[in-house]
Amino acid sequence: MKKILILLFVALLAIAAFVGWSLYGPAVSAPEGKYFYIKTGSTFNEVQQALLNEKIIKSNFWFNKVAERVNYPQSIKPGRYEIKDGCSIINLVKMLKRGWQAPVNFVITKLRTKEDLAARVARYFETDSATAIKFLLSNDSLARYQLDTNTVMTAVIPNTYSIKWNTPFHKIFQRLKSEEDKFWTVERRQKAQNKNLSPQQVYTIASIVEEETNKQDDKGLIASVYVNRVAKNMRLEADPTVKYAMRNFGLKRVMHKHLDYPSPYNTYRYNGFPPGPICTASASTIDAVLNAPETNYIFFVAKPDFSGYSNFAETYQQHLIFAKAYQKALDSLILSKQNNTAN
Repeated sequence: MKKILILLFVALLAIAAFVGWSLYGPAVSAPEGKYFYIKTGSTFNEVQQALLNEKIIKSNFWFNKVAERVNYPQSIKPGRYEIKDGCSIINLVKMLKRGWQAPVNFVITKLRTKEDLAARVARYFETDSATAIKFLLSNDSLARYQLDTNTVMTAVIPNTYSIKWNTPFHKIFQRLKSEEDKFWTVERRQKAQNKNLSPQQVYTIASIVEEETNKQDDKGLIASVYVNRVAKNMRLEADPTVKYAMRNFGLKRVMHKHLDYPSPYNTYRYNGFPPGPICTASASTIDAVLNAPETNYIFFVAKPDFSGYSNFAETYQQHLIFAKAYQKALDSLILSKQNNTAN
């Protein structure tokens, strides 16, 4: 009898150990790509089947037991969850039950169009590009932010934003706008006012400067040209606005035939600012506009050494000298490439 009791005790210990290992041991495997996604509206059956399909759990027996114990089937939370190798069933269910998501690091760099933004959002989040673009093309949706379909991209400051994967687009946009509002401090707004510009106009100039150069120490000087042109009621005559108007971002050289393209974004054809920015402007470029030095420059053209920097001029006569030097260097470069290709 004593031996039977000992054997029974050992068996119970073994069962307890097995149950404990099954629940608290490293029973979970990381999925390919590290993250497990639960779509909005998913059922418990869909979640457990996805866990099996992605080989995160080998069997749904213990997962189901724990999930039912904590009432998880009735409280599915959508999201993006980081699953680590060696996680226990208990901790897996706890994470899913409590909705402990791994937020998305949403990286925004230079974007040119609303469609670009919608596509980028769709790559990062559960929402699709159609939903995003519908919002971005709706003046009714944008009115509450004092924006319209032309100025909407001024709300987007390139940066990295930590946002939950299942956040609907209108809340993603609200987050971007909130960060843009924080960016426009009292000091920055005062600098804009000192130049007789609104924050949106500063952003629009910055977007043009962004397309003109990647040389940070040239941005302020280029900005001063456009600020001076605005002050003198001159047309901006910015080549990047022609490319934007034509939606031809691969255009290498803006020729005379392009300058009459009928679009309000074509600053060769129309006075004043374009209706909105032509790309997202970085914080550093916006600041370059706000801190642009006071100059008398009205013109600029690329230097003939192809360094990426520009020559600046106060008069058209001086500008013509710089422009001819650049054109001569460019023609020589093209001819050299053609000869090398022929050989």
